[in-house]
Formats: sequence, structure tokens, C-alpha cells
Amino acid sequence: MLQRIQTVYLLLAAGVSAGLTFVVPVWITNAGVTVFAMDNILYIGLFLGSALLSLISIFMFKNRKLQFVLGRLNIILNFILLGFFVYQSLNVSGETAVSEKGIGMLLPLVSIVLLAFANKAIKKDEELVKSVDRLR
Repeated sequence: MLQRIQTVYLLLAAGVSAGLTFVVPVWITNAGVTVFAMDNILYIGLFLGSALLSLISIFMFKNRKLQFVLGRLNIILNFILLGFFVYQSLNVSGETAVSEKGIGMLLPLVSIVLLAFANKAIKKDEELVKSVDRLR
């Protein structure tokens, strides 16, 4: 059922992961160069992987347990991406290459929150179905 609230959350998470990465800068270097996620193949791969996982999870509405697991995997993927951003920004060897952090570093956090809301709604649906099955 595509009209559930978790579909909205998953679509927003996919939009944040896929769409905003091309628009929002991740950081600005000391030389004044604006760096986007699409400039690094690792970052764009992880962002697009997260968006693809969200879209796949939307169409797994008949198997809520698998949908929940895919949501958890997507959250882990976003934590890995956030870890890469933190490592890049806290490079402690002398002067860092990152002088200003952009709003793009917070995109995995926004995606994690949306995915957590989606997983909460999926779990609520699963509990509702189990309670109705008990009444039969």
C-alpha cells in the first residue's frame, strides 16, 4: 500500500540523498573551492546507494519485515557516510583541507531521522496487522 506515511518518509529520504547532494555543498576548502558530494565518487556512490535503498524499500510494502530491515541497512549506510564526513572534517594532521563545513554534511543526519520515522511507521503497521490476526 503506497499511500502509507512511511512512503512519504522514504520518498523524502530518497530526495534528500539523491537530489540535494547535487545542490548543497558539502564543504568549502581553504582555497575557496566549493566541494559537492558529486566531486568524490565514494560520497556520491553512498548517497545514491542510500536513495536506491529507500526507493527499493518503498516497493517492498507487502513484506514489512524486509522493508524494516532495508530501512535499518539504509540507516547504517548513512552513519557510514556521516563517519566519512566527520573523518574528512576532523583531519588532524596540521591544517585541515576543510575550512568551512557546508550544510551538505548534515544531509545524512536528515536522512537518518526520516528513515527512523519510516521504520517507526512500518513497525506500527506490523503491530496493527498482528493484532488483527489475533482477533480472527
